Amino acid sequence: QVQLVESGGGLVQAGGSLRLSCVASGRTFSTFALGWFRQAPGKEREFVAAINWSGGSTSYGDSVKGRFTISRDNAKKTVYLQMNSLKPEDTADYFCAATSAQHNRWFSSREDEYRYWGQGTRVTVSS
Repeated sequence: QVQLVESGGGLVQAGGSLRLSCVASGRTFSTFALGWFRQAPGKEREFVAAINWSGGSTSYGDSVKGRFTISRDNAKKTVYLQMNSLKPEDTADYFCAATSAQHNRWFSSREDEYRYWGQGTRVTVSS
């Protein structure tokens, strides 16, 4: 069983930045596709970002495109989410997710494509 642990959440003013980290353990990491999702109070979980094995392919939700960047360090078994120009509507619990990829180009924006999930880290953006 793969374990994912997020960190880096906190309180930040609008316009500020945070970097979230997610460290994986339990099995090989390099062939995982990775994603970030978030869930705001009273709302469904939504896609934020995803990245393939090599980091050469990424995808972002429309609401964060141009502001957030996903990256990975396979040696550290860590995926990052750099969040810039934060807005109050970015307030949510952020979850990292991982799954064994079909091939090195694969990634997904679908929740049901990910097998492993972290516990979440809370991001609060104030005005």
